[in-house]
Amino acid sequence: MPELKEFYNDGFGWICRRCEAEIGMTKADGPVGSRLMREGEGESKQPVLSTRALAQWSDETRSILVCPGCGTAESIA
Repeated sequence: MPELKEFYNDGFGWICRRCEAEIGMTKADGPVGSRLMREGEGESKQPVLSTRALAQWSDETRSILVCPGCGTAESIA
């Protein structure tokens, strides 16, 4: 797994360092226990991710990550 400047992989997905710092969602500060116990069932028609700092791939080759929150982009290659 490559080491990136703007993102890191926590085993679940790529997290934007900038957005995580802004919203203060670090593992040390977060709640303990299952996410199901904190968030309940996902019955909403508009589900919300547990973190807004989760990056998305911008292309089909999966070589560029983009943060939907702040727009930060970084190439994996």
